[in-house]
Amino acid sequence: MLGLSGGIACYKAAELVRELIKAGATVQVAMTEAAEHFITAVTLQALSNRPVFTSQWDARDHNNMAHINLTREADAILIAPASADFIAKLLHGRADELLSLACLARPIDRCALLVAPAMNREMWAHPATQRNFAQLVADGATVLGPGNGDQACGEIGDGRMLEPHELRDELIAFFQPKLLAGKRVLVTAGPTFEPIDPVRGLTNRSSGKMGFAIARAAAEAGADVTLLAGPVALATPRHVRRVDVTTAVEMHDAALAAAPSSDVFVATAAVADWRVASVAGSKIKKAEGRVVPAFELVENPDILAAVARLPKPPFCVGFAAESENLVAHAREKLQRKQVPLIVANLGPATFGRDDNALTLVDADGERELPRAEKIVLARQLVAEIAARLSRRT
Repeated sequence: MLGLSGGIACYKAAELVRELIKAGATVQVAMTEAAEHFITAVTLQALSNRPVFTSQWDARDHNNMAHINLTREADAILIAPASADFIAKLLHGRADELLSLACLARPIDRCALLVAPAMNREMWAHPATQRNFAQLVADGATVLGPGNGDQACGEIGDGRMLEPHELRDELIAFFQPKLLAGKRVLVTAGPTFEPIDPVRGLTNRSSGKMGFAIARAAAEAGADVTLLAGPVALATPRHVRRVDVTTAVEMHDAALAAAPSSDVFVATAAVADWRVASVAGSKIKKAEGRVVPAFELVENPDILAAVARLPKPPFCVGFAAESENLVAHAREKLQRKQVPLIVANLGPATFGRDDNALTLVDADGERELPRAEKIVLARQLVAEIAARLSRRT
């Protein structure tokens, strides 16, 4: 159930409904009278393909009890936007219109209440508002946001409602099992870039999408996640701490610094095996008759093996991106790196794509995770890691 209270952020509700429906949700919209001044019920009815409720006196339900019936069908109520006035009303249990009635009448044990604040920065920072939100959380509600940035009034600061795609992801994450609650997870993702000169370098085709999906899935599962990202153009998953690196040596140093305090290390990054021994200080120019340059290569440090050799290593998961003999190469890597689990995939078939197929290789055998979206596979892998952690303890 999506509830709209009054505020200019109501304009984002149209896109939010579309995002939720595309993600597989059934969306029932209810609006306050104030919300109707910013967006029409007709718009939201067309997008949700369900009648929109705006009044506690709506006679369409057989018993005239929309505030009861709507919440009995809902898995969650999301108030977006949640104005300062509406939050104050919820806090005190006031119920003088349909939406506040529905929130008060919801079955608390099976219908969650989530609120997305949307207000001016001074309204958000006011002690009364902060007290109200703190008490609302103490009463069991979940607060999503707010965001920071430009506001409709022309000011800049905290108080913006999260964007539709952010609220979609927050709602999806809310329903994910918290299998890694209290755990610290370190993930590497993307390629590394080994410079030859100031403008050229050695790299590979890894997009980083699988590693970013694993970081997101681990955060959804309740983990404290640090993501070491090579040079990729991807948005940081929400609630994930990101550290950008470029070279394999930088990624190695960052991983060795973070690994001792981590419970899980997932080495998804496609790390360059070699780097140029001597990087040119200026661009190597091509000229007629000039000899083609030759480069001496030196081996990069093995990040996964180094973490696995720590006195008290985290649970280590390696990735093997191969072009042939997938299981054989993955099993060789499992034994050479001395880690409990290798996740193998065919690199040329997945680089840059949003889907993948994985093979889990451990000392007992292999198990395939059929082709699916990378976020789906990431959640399956997180569940697998959580199960193995529980068996260790």
